[in-house]
Amino acid sequence: MNDLVLREHLLQTARAMNSRGLNQGTSGNVSVRSGEGFLITPSALAYDLCTPEDLVWVDWSGQAQGNRKPSSEWRMHRDIYHHYPAAGSVLHAHSLYCTTLACLERPIPAFHYMVAMAGGDSIRCAPYATFGTQALSDGVITALRDRCAVLLGHHGMVCFAADLDRVLALAVEVETLARIYLQALQVDEPPVLSATEMAEVLRRFQNYKS
Repeated sequence: MNDLVLREHLLQTARAMNSRGLNQGTSGNVSVRSGEGFLITPSALAYDLCTPEDLVWVDWSGQAQGNRKPSSEWRMHRDIYHHYPAAGSVLHAHSLYCTTLACLERPIPAFHYMVAMAGGDSIRCAPYATFGTQALSDGVITALRDRCAVLLGHHGMVCFAADLDRVLALAVEVETLARIYLQALQVDEPPVLSATEMAEVLRRFQNYKS
């Protein structure tokens, strides 16, 4: 995929975050691997006003190239790519239901088998840290161990996948799970599936990928 096509695909994904209700205004960000670095959405620019040329390329040392500043969360994206080679794209959003749980510092347990989409038997909640800081990134990297999606305490959610289409689909799934979990909590704390059952679900998911 050449640079312009990749930029257009990234911009389409960023706009889809808002149209699908994952994000509002200029919050959130999305990136994709590109050569010896990654392309990321710019800081403080509405996606509807953004052009492919406004997207910012950042190398692994954190040096940015482009007409605009990269998202303030570029460090979190860079560190996810560094620690998790399977990450081809990273999406961070302030989606309403994930953020509600994140503000309660509440992870999503295995109340539904699709929780396994995040890579394990729960969707963890990383501890709060100021946005754009190394402390936030460090907490995310720890929480993502054996996972591909986590909540960010008092903040939002972040996930990674092999490419832009898959990371958007994963983010939608995690937000849907957060919504169902919050709805279930209005009645009672839902029972959770056993570790044995979730291990079987994860095994089956791996078979679908292979």
